[in-house]
Amino acid sequence: MNRESALQVLGIPPGGGPLYELALTHRSHAFEQPAPGPGPAIHNERLEFLGDAILGAVVTTLLYQDYPELPEGDMARLRSSVVNTLALAELACDLGIGDHLRLGRGEEATGGRAKPSLLANTFEALVGALYLDRGMEHVTSVLRPMFAAKLSDLVAGGERYDAKNALQEVAVRDSAQVPSYRVTASGPDHAKRFAAEVVVDGILAGTGQGRSKKEAEQNAARAALGRMTNPAGSAPGPDSGPTPGAVHGRGGGRDAFAS
Repeated sequence: MNRESALQVLGIPPGGGPLYELALTHRSHAFEQPAPGPGPAIHNERLEFLGDAILGAVVTTLLYQDYPELPEGDMARLRSSVVNTLALAELACDLGIGDHLRLGRGEEATGGRAKPSLLANTFEALVGALYLDRGMEHVTSVLRPMFAAKLSDLVAGGERYDAKNALQEVAVRDSAQVPSYRVTASGPDHAKRFAAEVVVDGILAGTGQGRSKKEAEQNAARAALGRMTNPAGSAPGPDSGPTPGAVHGRGGGRDAFAS
């Protein structure tokens, strides 16, 4: 997507401006090219923090208004399905945001423009910048259509919490590694039991059992999530899982909105 198309989709004024340049500035770029004078390095993490809250509010309001029949738990699960690192990175890719990032040389050399966590964080930073520049009404008018269709498809398909997807989200965010599963079967054909192990970054992260391969993998993923989100306590049992929510929840790039 070219510069003008990305600007139009997000409703960013032509030419962008300093606030949007800041939203596209990764900390690696800021530390290699520090701002003149005293003070902290200038990068997009504060805007990302703001944008995360704004995005969550928009999607939560959409769910509340458009799906009055949904209980709180289903609303949280649906929100986590569309507001997470991988989903936001996909949106950022569709908008061509990676082409406009301002990165340090090291981040550039390691493929930063294609990193899901970096793309997702930058999308949130742009949402924060758009909110400060244009206000909540405009941000809602831009984001609502992006997420309404995705949520509609999920509701129509009977979307439920998927522990494997949630674990993959956390693993990619924290270690850039996709979890792998090992499954073994035991017992007679009419009463088979399956045992699964999930490995993250070379370490056994969780185990689970079930009457099918899918059930065993889901339970192993739930156990791994329990240990990763509550390392000091005991992991939940094979039939329990964490309360799902938005998971989050990254030399120099070209000027963000240069022609």
